[in-house]
Amino acid sequence: ICHGLSLSIGSPAPLDEHFLIRLKKFLDKHNIRCYSEHLSYCSDNGHLYDLMPIPFTQEAVSYVAKRIQRVQEILERRLVIENVSYYAAPGQEMTEIDFLNGVLEQADCDLLLDVNNIYVNSINHKYDAESYIKSVPSERIAYLHIAGHYDEAEDLKIDTHGADIIDPVWQLLETTYQHHGVMPTLLERDFNIPSVASLISEVNQIRQYQSAQEDNDVARTA
Repeated sequence: ICHGLSLSIGSPAPLDEHFLIRLKKFLDKHNIRCYSEHLSYCSDNGHLYDLMPIPFTQEAVSYVAKRIQRVQEILERRLVIENVSYYAAPGQEMTEIDFLNGVLEQADCDLLLDVNNIYVNSINHKYDAESYIKSVPSERIAYLHIAGHYDEAEDLKIDTHGADIIDPVWQLLETTYQHHGVMPTLLERDFNIPSVASLISEVNQIRQYQSAQEDNDVARTA
């Protein structure tokens, strides 16, 4: 798996096809089966050094889908897009989940489902996180992300990848496995790095949720 930060799939600027050609050579050389990027933009007239939200509009769905299709043509592999955290939704004409599903269907691409981003957005924008998770098409999910965040206020969470995972996010991961099945899951931690033992403890907790769901699946089919 390779995960990118600079494709800027929603940017008004043209796709950097020279970058994509170099990227394809890298992916081919190292036999990378899965390449994921963010459903956002991070450049216009220069690099913005942040992941900015794409307006939730039908026009944006069509625009982004065409760009994803072009990326897939150049890379000769399916692109996996990640749902991102956001703190404002300028020009919003549809819900976040309708926008995401619209892009997935029109572009015919796959999804990196970030469970913590769903939790953060559900608090900040007041929607039901479990309903969001259950509305995602299972067949498009390639893998999952889970991480911690910062509590700026009771109704404002900041996606930081710099804290331990809290119980409501663990519960959403469990819901994801229950609804979509067990999938590869990556623990993200970018700073405030704890001890190796603490990180291993969180990795083991992921495995426990996965094992419990696998046992439940076996019991249902027995």
